[in-house]
Amino acid sequence: MAVIRPIVRDVLFLSRRSEPAAPQDRAVGRDLQDTLQANRERCVGMAANMIGVNKRVIIVNVGFMNVVMYNPVMLAKDTPYEAEEGCLSLDGVRKTTRWQNIEIEYLDAAWKPRRQRFSGWTAQIVQHEMDHLEGIVI
Repeated sequence: MAVIRPIVRDVLFLSRRSEPAAPQDRAVGRDLQDTLQANRERCVGMAANMIGVNKRVIIVNVGFMNVVMYNPVMLAKDTPYEAEEGCLSLDGVRKTTRWQNIEIEYLDAAWKPRRQRFSGWTAQIVQHEMDHLEGIVI
C-alpha cells in the first residue's frame, strides 16, 4: 500500500540537522519512494525531513530508477560550479555552489554499505538532498 506523505514547508523544521537512520527506519525509504513517485513531474529527489521525518534518509532519481540512501556521507568531491535550484518545500529558485563529481557512501535498503560516484545533474540532486540532512535550506 502506497503511503504518500504531505510535503513539509516549515523552514524551522527543515533547518534542523537530521538524526542517523537505523534499520527500523526502512519504512521511511518506502514512504519517500511513494511520495517522490506522486510528485515525479516536479521533483527528482527528496530527503526524509521533507516528509516530516528527521532522519538521514534521501531518495534520488538516477534516470531509470530511484535510489534510497540511508546515512549518506560524501567521501570525495571536485570541480565546483554555481547552480540555481528549486525545492518542493520552498518557493522560487536560489543560487548555490555544487560539485561536478562526488563519491558517496551509504547504506541501502538491505542495510549493506554501498559506495557510488555521481557526476553532473545526478550529483547535483544528491548534494541538494544531503544538504537537507544538514538542515541547509537553499
